[in-house]
Amino acid sequence: MTSTAPARPLHGPILALDTSAGACSVALWQNGATLAQESTPLVHGHAEALAPMVERVMRAAGVPFETIAAVAVTVGPGSFTGLRVGLAFARGLGLAVGCPVLGATTTAVLARMAESTPARPGRSPETPTAVVLDARRAEVFLHILSVHDNQGQDGPVSGPVSLPPEAVAAHLPPGPGRLTGDGVALLPQPLPAGWIVAENAGRTPDPAVLAAQVAAAPKQALPPRPLYVRAPDATLPPPNARAQA
Repeated sequence: MTSTAPARPLHGPILALDTSAGACSVALWQNGATLAQESTPLVHGHAEALAPMVERVMRAAGVPFETIAAVAVTVGPGSFTGLRVGLAFARGLGLAVGCPVLGATTTAVLARMAESTPARPGRSPETPTAVVLDARRAEVFLHILSVHDNQGQDGPVSGPVSLPPEAVAAHLPPGPGRLTGDGVALLPQPLPAGWIVAENAGRTPDPAVLAAQVAAAPKQALPPRPLYVRAPDATLPPPNARAQA
């Protein structure tokens, strides 16, 4: 099966895709180097943008599709439509190429990106990072992770959950800690004691970081299935309403 993760680190090219947030992003990565990458801000239209972007990235890198060692994809939380587009494309490409399709949470990628924020007094290698994403409908997704080992893996502390921004503070452990994600701007001020906002907290997931994560420990990668924290925003009308229409 193409979704089965290899037991050893991956050394061939990894094509990484992210359509979970407000962008469509693709990177081709190998052995610590980004061979080619493209990203464009996008709220809608991922289905139309993704395939041509992948084609351009592969062409820019000069790498044939049949040499891809794995396809990496974010599984959520994030946009319902965006996640479905990215996952469907990743699974289809994995089948066509005959390579594994490896997932990682959107929040794990963002937590890893937040590591560049300078340490503060009292911070340890296991200091938690709280990823807060704008979930619309006056809610945010909250996932608290501990980024601390050498294998690209991020241990969950709690979550992910969907809740109002004003409820986030009550779910955070005592500081110190980092906050990142586009939902941080929605949090009431002041922030809980010891918690700081990571630099460029509103960034969308970097597919090169995603590729590095799954390459370091492919056996720990997630299956390419969507992580839905709450029910879809769009729902079918009740049966009686459809009958009366």
